[in-house]
Amino acid sequence: MSVARVTEITSSSKESFQDAIEQGIARASKTLKNVEGAWVQDQKIVVEDGKIAAYRVNMKVTFILAE
Repeated sequence: MSVARVTEITSSSKESFQDAIEQGIARASKTLKNVEGAWVQDQKIVVEDGKIAAYRVNMKVTFILAE
C-alpha cells in the first residue's frame, strides 16, 4: 500500500505558462521524492506598463511518501 501527499506550489516565468509549469515541476522534483503528478489550479499573468511581465501558475503536486 502506498500513501501520497499533495503540496501546493507557485511558479513563475517570463516566457509562458508552459515554462512556468516545467520550472515548477523541475524544482519540486529536486526537493520532493517520488513526484507522481500535478494539476494546475490557477493561471495568472502579471501586467506592467500594459505588457505581460510574468506568467504564474499555482499547482498541486502529488508525491508518494517513502516507506
